[in-house]
This record gives sequence, structure tokens and C-alpha cells, in this order.
Amino acid sequence: MISRRDFLQVSMAASALVGASGFGNWSRLAAQQALTQDQLLQFDTFGNVSLIHVTDIHAQLKPIYFREPSVNIGVGDNRGAVPHVTGADFRKLYGIDDGSPSHYALSSGDFSSLAKAYGRVGGLDRVATVVNAIRADRPDALLLDGGDTWHGSYTCHHTEGQDMVNVMNMLKPDAMTFHWEFTLGSARVQEIVEGLPFAALGQNIFDAEWDEPAELFPPYKFFERGGVKIAVIGQAFPYMPIANPGWMFPEYSFGIRDENMQAMVDEVRAQGAECVVCLSHNGFDVDKSMASKVTGIDVILTGHTHDALPEPVLVGDTILIASGSNGKFVSRVDLDIQNGRMMGFRHKLIPIFSDVIAPDPEMSALIDEQRAPFTAQLEEVIGQTDSLLYRRGNFNGTWDDLICDALLSEREADIAMSPGVRWGPSLIPGDNITREDIWNVTSMSYGKAYRSEMTGEFIKIILEDVADNIFNPDPYYQQGGDMVRIGGMGYRIDVNKPQGERITDMVLLKTGEAIDPAKNYVVAGWASVNEGTEGPQIWDVVEAHIKKLGTVTVQPNDSVTVVGA
Repeated sequence: MISRRDFLQVSMAASALVGASGFGNWSRLAAQQALTQDQLLQFDTFGNVSLIHVTDIHAQLKPIYFREPSVNIGVGDNRGAVPHVTGADFRKLYGIDDGSPSHYALSSGDFSSLAKAYGRVGGLDRVATVVNAIRADRPDALLLDGGDTWHGSYTCHHTEGQDMVNVMNMLKPDAMTFHWEFTLGSARVQEIVEGLPFAALGQNIFDAEWDEPAELFPPYKFFERGGVKIAVIGQAFPYMPIANPGWMFPEYSFGIRDENMQAMVDEVRAQGAECVVCLSHNGFDVDKSMASKVTGIDVILTGHTHDALPEPVLVGDTILIASGSNGKFVSRVDLDIQNGRMMGFRHKLIPIFSDVIAPDPEMSALIDEQRAPFTAQLEEVIGQTDSLLYRRGNFNGTWDDLICDALLSEREADIAMSPGVRWGPSLIPGDNITREDIWNVTSMSYGKAYRSEMTGEFIKIILEDVADNIFNPDPYYQQGGDMVRIGGMGYRIDVNKPQGERITDMVLLKTGEAIDPAKNYVVAGWASVNEGTEGPQIWDVVEAHIKKLGTVTVQPNDSVTVVGA
């Protein structure tokens, strides 16, 4: 008799054969004009259960450009493994032709010219079209939102997330989990969650005082779909009070909580769950590690690290699905569940090419309604860019270089620091920079730009601490996003060294002198997790800088030397 493991391996091959790189026939089409909505949505319906996954939308209601990272370093056992494969190596791994739609959707190379050819991506009215098409084919499909939804834009900030709540309510997910949502503050989160018409899940969200599961966030919910009893277990971002200001949500504690996850899996199995899905915001490497420790999870829908993978990754008997970010992709996963066992699956990562997929009229109208009170502010042109502006990368992105330049100039600092967050759309050369564009890469509830003095020794401590959050070989200790971005200073990093020994050769760029551990330097930054931070809002700092420049040109940044990658 064929084993369950063999079934999964066979179905993995079948998943790849749905289309090259899991995308369908469109992945090898030569030109945008050849793409059709039917090709993007084509799927050979399989089994008896369908899952739809979106994650890390970051409040992007409208179509955008979004460049995937060209640098994504893996360490330890994840060195050279997906998602830590980029560019030409990524395209070779998945058999993606240069210049093809999948090259543009999944890879960073030649981005500006491909963006002009293929157009913008995303837009929740286009996402609605895709979701509705899947539901038309499989009416009882489960739509699951991986979090980072009520954060990341001008309108989301000014409505305290209400624009996204209204739009997602129309999309009708069945469940969601959380991360940046908590930076709205626990009172606002409670207010929204109590009114949600779908499940708000988090097995690892605990009452901080009593160390008991928080009543507002059930650990799981059961669904009956296709004659199958499905348990969806939520996993919120585990390092919330470390990566974000804990004083904004002091009632809650988080953590990975493997033992409790295993207990929840065992509990739902004991209650008759025939399929267990984990809706996670751990990040890919953490979920990969968790899948090796916790038994009984059939599917992990992973989020947080914004990875877009055209094929699932199998860890033991658990399937990991990574669905990208910013509304750029929707994943469909069909499962064949028989007698409480998963007998196979098919998967497709659907790219939301906004010029190909027709917007859903009802959703378009609702989105425009949410934005209408702010249209004048959103559309005001602040400047233009001659450079490709993007955020992603382990050490720098041109948006963050521009933000650091603004901090150095407007705050009269020696050194600038910008957090290594992953969210934020791209702009291509020749684009206007609107106020909305600036907010798309700076919007948060603790965006004040501080200015303080730090010793060279303390700056090194900061860099070492952040580096360990990213390059610790144990994924469970990787608590950050990407490396803090630095302006006005260069350094060398060996990603394979232990904590405290990675950072060397720190240099003040304006003088070429080595950073003196005992000397004070004026440092400007933003997004401090400390309560009571004072200073102007970062979006105002960046806007003032761009207005002075008129046209932005970001010079190549070679101030960080990376060793051991």
C-alpha cells in the first residue's frame, strides 16, 4: 500500500505540473498582451477542500508596483534553501524564463523595464475577482487572511484600520491572525475584533498577567467543508513586544508556544478534525522549524516574511504555502481528504496582474468610498524619481536610502537609522512621488523621528543585536525583519560569526574616519519602540526632503560589506 508520505510526494509533483512553476501556462508566455484572466485563474479542481490564502496586504487597496528582493540571505540549515534564493538562481530553480510574466512577478532582475511592460500588480478589487472566481468553482472554499492587514497606508492610519476592516468584510474571509494590527493599540484592536463577522485566531496570544489564553482570540475554529471537518489554528507573530512597542498592548504576551500548538493540534484531532490548517504569521523559516517539531499539521499558510513561492515546501507530512505580500498574490490550495487523511493536493500561486484581471465593480466602489475623504492629500505630487525606489533586501533598499538621506539632512545628523521593515510598494524611474507613496513606506502609529547622541560602542551594540535577530542560525531566535538601514556610516558584517562579533570596520562616511567607540555621534532615526519618543513624524521629514530635491536620484549604496553569505 502506498504510504501517506508517498501520496504527498506524488501530489507535490502534480502540484508542479498544474503549470510550470505552479503558475499555469502563463508562466512561459512571452508578452503581457498574451495573458488573459482565464489563464491566470485556470485550475484543475481537485479533491474535496479548497483553501484561499492572502497575507501581508499592508493596507494596499489599489494596484502598485512591488519589487521582490534581490538579496535574501539564509543561515545555518537554511543557507541556499528557499526562500533564500533570489534573482537568476531563483528563476533557474523554478524553470522561469527571463523576461516572462513569472520573472516579473517573482524576481527582481530588470524590474523597471518589466514593470513598464507588465504593469502594476495587486488591488483588492482584483483580489476580489480572483476570490469570487475560486468560490464560483468551489463555493465552500475557505478564505484565510494571514495578518498585517490593518496597517501600512495613509487611509489606514487616519481611519485606525477601519478602511481595511470595511474592505475585508466585503471580501468575507473565514478567519485571520495578527501582527501589525496590534500597533493600533489594544483598545482599538479589541473594538475591531469584537465586531468582526469572522474568526480572529491566535493560539499563542495570551493574557500577560495570568499567562492564560486570551479570551478575545480563540486558538482555533472548526469548519465543515466538502464533507470534511477542518480545524484552522491561528498563530500570531510571536515576537510582537520585541519587534513592536509592547507598551501599546501590555495586556498580551505572545511567543511561538510549540507545546501549546501541539496541544491544540492534539485537541482538535481528538474532537474529530480530519484536516488541520495552521494560519501563521511566524515567518517562513520559523514555520519550517515549527513544522519539524509539531506533528499533525497538514498545511501551514505562512506569512510575515513576504515570501512568494510558486511551489509548496514539504516538511515531513506538512505542506508550507507562501503567498507573498501587498495584495500581489492569492494562493489556491485544493486538498483531497479521505477518511481523515490527506491523500494529495494541488496548489497555484495566482499573480494579481492588475491590467489583466478585471476589477470587481462592487469592491472598486467600496475602495473608492474609503479613499474619497483623503483624495486631495493622497494625490498631491511631492516630487519625482529618476531612480527605482524599492524597499526589500537584507541590508538596504533605495526607499530606505532616501529615508536615511532625509534624516541626515533634515535632522542634521551624522548617522541615520531606518528600520528594516519589509512592507512598502515600489516606484519606477519617471514616476511622480505622491504623498500616498511616502506614507506607503512610512505609515505606522509610532513614526516619530528621534535625534539623539550615541557612542560608537552603543551603535555597534545596536547593529550586533539586530544582526543576531536576522542571522542567528536558529530560526526561533530570528526576531526581526531585515537589517536596520544605515545612512552616513559604513561597516563590514560576517553573517556567520556569533553574536557580538559580526560587525567590524565601522566608518563615518563624511570623514572616512573609523567610528570611535568612546566618541558621541548625532544619530537620527524613527520607529523607536520606546514610549515617549519625541520628534517630527517621519513622513513629514521625508516629504520636506523630497520637496527640496524636486527630483530624487538615489546613488548606489555600497557602504555595507557582507561576508559569509
